[in-house]
Amino acid sequence: MSGLFDLSGRLAVVTGARRGIGRAMAEALAGAGADIIGVSTQAGPDDDVATTIRGLGRSFEARAVDFADREAVVALGTELAARAPDILINNAGTIERAPAIEHPLEWWDRVLEVDLSSQFVLTQLVAAPMLERGRGKVVFTASLLSFQGGINVPGYAAAKSGVAGLTRALANEWAARGVNVNAIAPGYIATDNTAALRNDPDRSRSILERIPAGRWGRGDDLAGATVFLASAASDYVSGTVLPVDGGWLGR
Repeated sequence: MSGLFDLSGRLAVVTGARRGIGRAMAEALAGAGADIIGVSTQAGPDDDVATTIRGLGRSFEARAVDFADREAVVALGTELAARAPDILINNAGTIERAPAIEHPLEWWDRVLEVDLSSQFVLTQLVAAPMLERGRGKVVFTASLLSFQGGINVPGYAAAKSGVAGLTRALANEWAARGVNVNAIAPGYIATDNTAALRNDPDRSRSILERIPAGRWGRGDDLAGATVFLASAASDYVSGTVLPVDGGWLGR
């Protein structure tokens, strides 16, 4: 049974790999045997994530790209496609908070570009060699706001709802060709993106009261789901958005 989760010999691309959820995902994949190409807005060969992954006996390569720059994402995708990775984790993202009536249009445009459009651009390129060989795994990072509307984050909610739809659309086209496309929807995880919520006593309390597990999530809470969806254990799983949320959506 353990062989189902063995990623030895696999090459994984993880975007947003430098910190938070992306770092936890990259380290989980490396722990299961995969070599990692970590992509972030700012990335270096000596980042902490690189040290950790190399300490696990796996290789790590860093790539830096601005996910709001369409041409840069196309160039990166072309480069990565030439490497024919086995696994693509689309985790990079950003968030901007303001009431919808005041939400600057430039914020809307940037969040949609980073959180949705760049995901499609990169996947379209990197999945091509997967489809040619008839095997590959694509995992998006969705959100609780793929199911709900949120408050003061209209661009993020729209983008993450789009990620859920994109996951299903690609899965419909690619499942019969051996490429599994799925998504993980993290709950309230203690990362930089949720710092404003955790620092607001009233908002933090109301969130914790809603989570049956009674705590904020940690990056490593995503490890098992990531390895599952990247491994042979999920070969008959396609088009799903898997919540890892401490029970939030079941409340």
